[in-house]
Amino acid sequence: MKSAGQHIAAHLGALTLALGLAQSAFAGNLSQQQLSEFAGKAQLRFGVVNNLGAKPQGQVILVNDSSAALPAGQGDWRIYIHSVRKLDSATVEGLSLRHIQGDLHELAPTASFKGLATGAKLVVPYAASSSLVSYSDFMPRAFIAQQGLTTEIFANTNTENLSEFVEPFTKPEQLQRFSPDLYPIATPTTRYQDNLAVNAAAAKVDAAPKIIPTPADVKYRKGTAVIDNSWKISYAGRLTGEAKYLADQLKAAGITMASSPAQVSAAGGVTVSSAKIIELKVDASIGKSEAYSLNISGDKITIVGSDNAGAFYGIQSVLSLLPAQTAASHSLPQLTVNDAPRYRWRGMMYDMGRNFHGKEYTLRLIEQMARYKLNKLHLHLTEDEGWRLQIPGLPELTDVGAHRCFDLSEQSCLLTQLGTGPHKTGSGNGYYTTEDFIEILKFASARHIEVIPEIDMPGHARAAVKSMEARYKKLLKDGKKAEAEQYLLSDPLDKSQYMTVQNYTDNSINVCLPSTYAFVDKVIYELQQMYRKAGTRLVTFHMGGDEVGAGSWTASPACNALFAKGEMGVAGPADLKPYFVSKVAAITAARGLDLGGWEDGLMYDPNNTFNRAQFANKHVLANAWDNIWEWGVADRAYRLANAGYEPIISAATHLYFDHPHEANPEERGYYWAARYTDASKVFGFMPDNLYANADKTRNGAAIENLEALVGRAMPALEKPENLRGMQGQVWSETIRTGAQMEQMIYPRLIPLAERAWHKASWEGDKLDASERLADWAAFAVQLSTKELPKLASLGGSFYLPPPGAVIEKSQLLANTSLPGLAIEISLDQGETWTSYTGALPVKDNPVLLRSRLGDATSRAVTVAP
Repeated sequence: MKSAGQHIAAHLGALTLALGLAQSAFAGNLSQQQLSEFAGKAQLRFGVVNNLGAKPQGQVILVNDSSAALPAGQGDWRIYIHSVRKLDSATVEGLSLRHIQGDLHELAPTASFKGLATGAKLVVPYAASSSLVSYSDFMPRAFIAQQGLTTEIFANTNTENLSEFVEPFTKPEQLQRFSPDLYPIATPTTRYQDNLAVNAAAAKVDAAPKIIPTPADVKYRKGTAVIDNSWKISYAGRLTGEAKYLADQLKAAGITMASSPAQVSAAGGVTVSSAKIIELKVDASIGKSEAYSLNISGDKITIVGSDNAGAFYGIQSVLSLLPAQTAASHSLPQLTVNDAPRYRWRGMMYDMGRNFHGKEYTLRLIEQMARYKLNKLHLHLTEDEGWRLQIPGLPELTDVGAHRCFDLSEQSCLLTQLGTGPHKTGSGNGYYTTEDFIEILKFASARHIEVIPEIDMPGHARAAVKSMEARYKKLLKDGKKAEAEQYLLSDPLDKSQYMTVQNYTDNSINVCLPSTYAFVDKVIYELQQMYRKAGTRLVTFHMGGDEVGAGSWTASPACNALFAKGEMGVAGPADLKPYFVSKVAAITAARGLDLGGWEDGLMYDPNNTFNRAQFANKHVLANAWDNIWEWGVADRAYRLANAGYEPIISAATHLYFDHPHEANPEERGYYWAARYTDASKVFGFMPDNLYANADKTRNGAAIENLEALVGRAMPALEKPENLRGMQGQVWSETIRTGAQMEQMIYPRLIPLAERAWHKASWEGDKLDASERLADWAAFAVQLSTKELPKLASLGGSFYLPPPGAVIEKSQLLANTSLPGLAIEISLDQGETWTSYTGALPVKDNPVLLRSRLGDATSRAVTVAP
């Protein structure tokens, strides 16, 4: 038994220890002034050490150029970095590195941290989950935080110029993804050699304006039609909207034409009084849906559509022949066209779930899709990183789910991701209001484009899950338990463990909760109301369904209770994905909708589809995307078609526009499916024979025998009638601004439209490479002389390929992959630029080159003597 004195001594000892710990913790902390000073002036940089070992190696470099030292020892301050590659947990230099969620990682000081004095440098090496060969593998807006203080962004990382905080890529082990990596890094020399063939073919090309996409049948005649203000537009009454569109577009081109409905005589005929006229008609007998005929003569242009959409596409063919420049008159070639689309589904998928870019860019995308006769806009509206559409009655979806910031509780926003940084004002935040979305629907409908909304679930649903958890907590606090649980998407007692491809551990909607399906029905109901207010109707609901984390729902009491009920077809976790799809199918079918999903959302595994008969919808569409040839899943499109689904070819190797334009670290984008995808590769895609596109493996090895590579027979397409069409995709993980988005989409959208509309004569089991090269050269000339100038005239952004160049015998030789594109050179490190017109003598100094079109330029490249 202790004496009173011993008790007092013990108490004093404990108090002294507590005070000492408090003083120690305080000593390891920063003041607001120090935090701001350090973030504002210290340099935080990333570097790649080596991709070729057992695991890719990188490093975080801290150089303290500030007057504030980081104190030694454990403290409450933390440095947060965005890394799309999951970094292994480690303690290095007294800093503990750990993964939080998604791309967010934390560096925290431990007791062994020695501090970082003014002027000192600290290097924190790390191991990454996969290769790092591009500047865009690194995200901006690293920040430093301490509880109770205002979070501060490292100023040198608060930029979209990634080279300001990423070390240069110079060594093979930095530039190559693995060994062997057979794709050479694009340099001026490799570009020059690669460009020789297309430039030689382009020299033989007729550069006169052609209709893009290429019509099924077109016959050009001698002579022209000169259209000006004296011409008039006459249209069938049902084509009022199309006639207005034509008049508006001609006015933008410099010509104002009067427009009026055609006069119908008592006998039912149409009378035309104008000598020079553009006639718009509908005649269902001319062909299938969306078909049209076009005749241009000296004083008359006749457009006949099989329906309104066909007439609209005939209008686009006329507009395609106009130059980018405005003028009071334009000359059009005399011709006859009979045309119809190759596919009924000609789509573009735009992901604004990861990063939101705004209504302006969406409307401009729709306009460009219309110009090139694309007819399906697949809007990826929700993701782990964001919910982008206002839903009446569920304000938390946008109040919380449309914004990312540094709130670990996630009650005011989602946890910051993808280089947004700590503030709600960061990149990628935002959403469409219901009014915005209705405007988008109207704009698209007038251009014969169906908008397909995707609400991604049950995976990729973290924004919805966290938003509904915030709603639940708020209402539960107010004593409204039943209301709180009405749309809850997560089981609070679920102990399931999983890690998704995008490094989330909590992004799966719980498919065993009745509230999940109340949520789905509520969202679809509100979507239908928006479409109705826009004067159109919702036709297809896309449920996503892809990349559900393996292990989801395996330790969920709600799911165990569902299994215990003995409901047929739901005996264990493997049944839960098809159970979810069947429930969503029932909801959508009851509302008269078709259902869409990504291929893996409709399959148990790479070989086995869900039973199509269990889904009530008349049409179930499947985006077939994962066609990495050596992975053995490139046959999913055919497996799904043969099983009764309706696939949309969305092949990642050729149609993912979030991939780089060329193999170079300065190119933006992921490269998991293909090292690069340029416009000519998109143009050369052959959607009617998917296996014929198997050219190279991921490491660049030539594929001579796909069946031998996979090691089994490749199933044939037994039900080609189920193949709906094709679609391009742009995912936005590395695309934080609207301008960046447009630079990834254009010009690749144009050859996408070409292949979706027109089947080339060189397509087949055995490719005619020389004919394809000639066809591509002619198309490339149209891009450089007509299509890209039109894009430039609209004020948007687009990608220009850097020139190829060599110095031979003291002369500079340069070329471009788009013959006809202007090239500029600089001999004074970019101070002044002059046009390159041919072989140019050079001395000892390096030469800078770039492509130019209007005000747009490519990135500059250097050629040394």
